[in-house]
Order: sequence, then structure tokens, then C-alpha cells
Amino acid sequence: MSLVIAKFGGTSVANYSAMVNCAKIVLNNPKTRLVVVSASSGVTNLLVELIRPSITDEDRVLRLTQIAAIQYEIIDRLPRSEVLIAQIDLLLSRVTHLSESLVLNRSKQLIDELLSIGEQCSSLLFSYVLRQQGLVAEKFDVRDVMRTDSHFGKAEPQLTDIFERSNELLRPLLEETVIVTQGFIGANHDGITTTLGRGGSDYSAALLAEALNAETVEIWTDVAGIYTTDPRLAPNARAINEISFNEAAEMATFGAKVLHPSTILPAVRKGIQVFVGSSKAPDDGGTWIRNQIDHSPTYRAIAIRKDQTLLNLHSFDMLHTHGFLADVFAILARHKISVDLITTSEVNVSLTLDKTGSDSSGQQLLSSTLIEELERHCDVKVETNLCLVALIGNKIPSTTGICSRVFEVLADFNVRMSSFGASEHNLCFLVSDHDAAHVVDALHRNLFES
Repeated sequence: MSLVIAKFGGTSVANYSAMVNCAKIVLNNPKTRLVVVSASSGVTNLLVELIRPSITDEDRVLRLTQIAAIQYEIIDRLPRSEVLIAQIDLLLSRVTHLSESLVLNRSKQLIDELLSIGEQCSSLLFSYVLRQQGLVAEKFDVRDVMRTDSHFGKAEPQLTDIFERSNELLRPLLEETVIVTQGFIGANHDGITTTLGRGGSDYSAALLAEALNAETVEIWTDVAGIYTTDPRLAPNARAINEISFNEAAEMATFGAKVLHPSTILPAVRKGIQVFVGSSKAPDDGGTWIRNQIDHSPTYRAIAIRKDQTLLNLHSFDMLHTHGFLADVFAILARHKISVDLITTSEVNVSLTLDKTGSDSSGQQLLSSTLIEELERHCDVKVETNLCLVALIGNKIPSTTGICSRVFEVLADFNVRMSSFGASEHNLCFLVSDHDAAHVVDALHRNLFES
């Protein structure tokens, strides 16, 4: 069976009308047998607000009311079903109970369960919308197959278990019905709910595609594909018809919001093509991500990632000695800190860190404990309010004149750090939040529009 997996993001399932648009996309492709959904737009943010330790009882009631209103806007447009209403009300009651429990118990386990309820609601509602549109559809609890470790907030999928359970429990259902399931969430081996980190719905869809050997993963969002950069920063940004896995992985990693950074990995492992399109305008086309493409330009896109942290480590112990970097990275690994870019001199190391995919609990990226451990080895300086800008393309280090052309454009801006040569597909630099939008616009005008 040729299988297409369609993933619909939060804006695509934001309300009843949006869900109907998505249902038509599913109806139009008989190969679409598995649908993965995010929480309806705004719900996860409201759930995150319920986690805040400082939330008042009045604010809690307001957020709970807002969450319920989003669900009932959809229910009220469907044929009345006491079963559906009872199921949604049970989930909403669970939100209330968990949010109250978090006042006394700040357990990451409880937080993950609370955050999972947005996807549980949207998948249930979308299965009813599909039925209303004439499809045989059922909700499936992804936690039965999406096995993870117990790192609540950013759980690591257990691939062997996912493959085995997907083929045992999920594949037989796809022969008979369209299955609607949840992105973003999973369960550990004890069946306790976990989450994959913000934006993990794309990753969920790709993992299921890999496990089920799907032909295509469709990522339906609110834009018609992947653009050369954010159109809000460069008005002449244009849609890209197709890009390679390598280029897409770079774009996702360095901030392209259309894709979650981990999405491409399962697709690359199985050679599964990925399509990115707009659920609001599915006939407008989109971007295909494939292993083999016809055209590989030097400049493909510009990605930007905000809210970056620069960690500067200075120590004369680095001079003509060994083991310093090993000690530093061992400390960062213990605290589950992922390093993006790194530059070194004889006595100084600079590292960029990013909050993408960090714990949903909002825990501070660099804890005081981590800083204290690092300070036993070196002087530590932390800089914030920075943006990472990445020029994505092909054979960048081996193409004459790229650096001179790029840094000529950047002559009027302060570049805090740069990274070049480690990858064939990117040139990265760190600039201030204040300059970032101007930098992207200037680069796009000079490299893509001239």
C-alpha cells in the first residue's frame, strides 16, 4: 500500500472552517490514510500559561475558559454527539485538575500530561470533521506506539519500539479507515505521557512515516511552501519549488519555522519525500524536499533564529594543554545543553546555544548550577539578545568570492561571531536582535534579487 501521511499544524486545525479545509485535502488523496495533528492554534500557548508558577486563580479560570471555547467552536458546528461532548469535557476537566495540581507539585511529568491535552482534543475533533465530510475515520492514541525515554519536556523517541508497535498496532487499521493521531506526544515504557518538545508534531509525523515506510510526508501549514527567507523581513522573498534533504535540514536547524529541526532526519534515513504546502490554499503548490533535485544553486535561502545565547569561556589552562574542551562538553552534556556553533582561540572558546526544542516547562537554559560548574574551569561570560543568521546553499566553502560578497553586505553591521567551512551548505553569523531583520533584508536584496 502506497501510504501518504498528512500532518496539519496548529493554524490548519485552528477552528471548524480550517479543519474542513484539511478534511478536503485528505479526501482528495486516497493514499492519505494517516493524519497527524497539532493542537488547535493558541491552545498550547494557553496550556503553557497554566504552568506558570505565578498564575492567579482568576487568570487560570480565564485560560481554561479560552481553551474550552476553542474546542466548543468546533463541536457546535458538528452534528450533536453526546459521546464527543463527554470525551472533550473529560479532557477539559483533566486540564483543570492538572493545572491546580501544579500549584503544589511542579512535576515535569504532570506538565507533559497537561501539554498533551491540546493534541488529544484536536485529533478527536478532526476525526469527527472527517466523518462529517464522508470519510470513515477514527482517532488513534499515538502513545500506544510512540515510545520514548523519560526525559519529560524533550523526550527521545525509541526507534525500535516505535517501528515494532506501529506495524503491529497501527498498520492493520490503515487498511480499513483513515486514522487521526497526535503529534508532539508519546509515552515512556510505563505508559506515562511524554512530549517531544515544542514543534515536535512534524517529527512525530516523520517518525511514523519511517516506521510505516510511507511514500510521502505532507506538512500542511499556513504558507505555500518554504521561501527564500521570511517574507516579513524581505518583501521579495519567493517560494522554492524543490530543495534537497541537506538544504532543508540546514534550513530547519537554523530557524526556518515551516519545519521542525528534527523532521528531516527520519525522512533522510528512509528516502521519504516531504511536501510543504498551505492548507488554506492547497492548489497554490508548495515545496518538495527530495534526495535528488535538478538544480543546486550556490544561494538557496536565508534562515534566521532568534533568542540565541553566546557562551564565552576564557582560561589560560587551554594554552598548550589538552582536555579542556572535553571537560566543558562533559558538563554541558550532563545538563543536556546542545551546542550549535563553536569558535576557539588559544585561551577562549565561544559557543552558541539555542532554546529550540528545550523543555516545555520554560526552565532557564543556563542554570546557576551549570554556570558554577563551568566557573571551576574558566571565566564565564553570557551574552543574550542575539540572532543567528544562516546563508544556506551548496558548495559554499569551495565557491570563490562568497565571503567577500557576504561581508561586504555586512560592512555596516556588527558581526559578533561567524562560522564557515564546517558544512558545504551554510555560512552562519551572530548579530544583535536589533540588526537581524536589516541584515536578512540586505543579504536577500544583494544575493537573491540582484
